[in-house]
Amino acid sequence: MQYRRLGNSGLHVSAIGLGTNSFGGRADQETSTRIIHQALEHGITFIDTANIYTNAESERIIGEALTGKRHDVILATKAGLVKGEGPNERGSSRSHLMKELESSLKRLKTDYVDLYQIHTFDPNTPLEETLRTLDDMVRSGKVRYIGASNYAAWELMKALGVSERLGVNRYVSTQISYSLADRTPEQELVPFCLDQGVGIIPYYPLAGGILTGKYSSTGASPAGSRADKEPRFTRFLTAERIALGNQVNQLAQQLHCSPGALSLGWLLNQPAVSTIIVGASRPEQLSENLECTALNLTGDILEELDTLSAPYRYREPFAVYRLS
Repeated sequence: MQYRRLGNSGLHVSAIGLGTNSFGGRADQETSTRIIHQALEHGITFIDTANIYTNAESERIIGEALTGKRHDVILATKAGLVKGEGPNERGSSRSHLMKELESSLKRLKTDYVDLYQIHTFDPNTPLEETLRTLDDMVRSGKVRYIGASNYAAWELMKALGVSERLGVNRYVSTQISYSLADRTPEQELVPFCLDQGVGIIPYYPLAGGILTGKYSSTGASPAGSRADKEPRFTRFLTAERIALGNQVNQLAQQLHCSPGALSLGWLLNQPAVSTIIVGASRPEQLSENLECTALNLTGDILEELDTLSAPYRYREPFAVYRLS
């Protein structure tokens, strides 16, 4: 396993991180626990979750699975998207964040999280309030580092400016949809992160499985796939994306590797990427995706992948989560 700095911070994370939004949903507790232990055995140290994943079951399962192993991992969670129906059960106000951190710590069975992330930009809460709250969390010892998610480049720049003005902790990382099927971050966010020393943590690195070649048409969903178990996902299955997945699959066959590993290998070669969140609902999926760490992609292969995916620099983002 490779290990990289998270942005310009002193924290090192595994190049492949474990995404857990299927835990307690598409993956039951027993399967999820097996995946977590398998990840640790293969050198994965970064585990990412959120307070809303599978109605908080993801955090609870992780907490139980890490009993006796907590200090072996860099544990990241998030808050800020809608948690409940009340007016203070969303966003990044002091009220909401303080409450959600305490709840997350209880479910995760720990007294601190390594990386606490704001799940999306909150236009209704002053950044000064959010960043002072996060700084208080760091000073209390309950949070080690802070990060953002689903921020536009200008929002992230504003946040760093506010942190500098106030003399408080700043975001060291940002999560964003980034893959061969979504290269929109390269327009503004990647140059910004390189300039400001913010680490990028891609989610949906395989476009929800499209880049594994498992979807052959817009109307067919393989049994057990995300589109099969989560019908709303079918909105992502456009003919263009499926064609891109097929092209990546053909190139992977020539290289004698899986299309998923090839897609992740391309992403590992992109600047500012610190760790890639790779989800798994079965242990064999994790094993297959970990092949990417052993790939040595030549310049010609990277250039071919760049060419195949070039149109996706200027399309709509594959996914972005915002408060309505």
